[in-house]
Amino acid sequence: MADEVQQVVQETAEAATAEKPKRRAARPAAKKASPAEEGPIQQNDTMLFGKYSFAVKISDPSLRNYINLKPVAYPMSFRRTSQKKFSKAEMSVIERLENSLMRGGTGGKIGGRVIRTKGRLQGKKLKTIKIIEDAFDSIHRQTGANPIQIFVRALEYSAPIDDTTRVRYGGIISNVAVDVSASRRMDIALRNIALAALIGGFGTKRSVADTLASELILASRNDVNSYSIKRKNEIERMARSAK
Repeated sequence: MADEVQQVVQETAEAATAEKPKRRAARPAAKKASPAEEGPIQQNDTMLFGKYSFAVKISDPSLRNYINLKPVAYPMSFRRTSQKKFSKAEMSVIERLENSLMRGGTGGKIGGRVIRTKGRLQGKKLKTIKIIEDAFDSIHRQTGANPIQIFVRALEYSAPIDDTTRVRYGGIISNVAVDVSASRRMDIALRNIALAALIGGFGTKRSVADTLASELILASRNDVNSYSIKRKNEIERMARSAK
C-alpha cells in the first residue's frame, strides 16, 4: 500500500513539473514600447519673457561667477537668500537690474541734474519687469540680436577695473589706486546703467524703457556717448592719476 501511494505522489510531481514550461510558454511576452510610441521628448528650455534664450556667451572671466543667467521666465526671487554671504551671485542678473531701477526719489544731484523721481519706481517690481521687457523688445527690433547678450556685453564694458580709495596718513588724506573686485564691478555697472535710464527719461518725452534700451545698445558697443561708459572711463582715469 505504501509503495502505491509513493508511486502516485511521484507521478503527480512529474506531471506538475511538465506543466510549468507549458504555462510559461503560454504567457504572452510583454511588448516593449518603441520611442515613437512613448511620445515626444520634452525639452526644458525656459526663455526670458517666453521670447529670449539664455544661451549667451560671457567673455569676461572675472564676471563669469557673478553674471547669473539661471533660466527663468520672470525673474523674481523675493530675495529669499538675502541673509547668506555672497547671495547676490546666486541672484539672476536680470532681477538685479530690476532692483537697481527701483530706487527712491532722493532728489540727489546726479550727472549735473537733480533727479526728483518721488519714488515712482520704489517697490514697483512688476512695473520694472515690464520696463525691462519693453526695453529688450526695443533692443531686439533695433539690432536683431539677443537682448540678453547685449545686456551681458554692456555689463562687461561698463564695469571698471581700477578705482580709488581714501587713505589717511596722520593728518593727511590721499587717494590711492586699488583694484576692484568682481562683485563691486557688477554693482557699479548695474547702478550706472540704471541711473542712465532714469536720467535719460527725466524731463523728456522718452520712456524709461526707451532710454534703457539705448543705454544698453551704446554700452554694448563701448560707445563714449553711453553714460555708464563715461563713468567707467572717469573712474579709471582718476585711478591712473592716483598711481
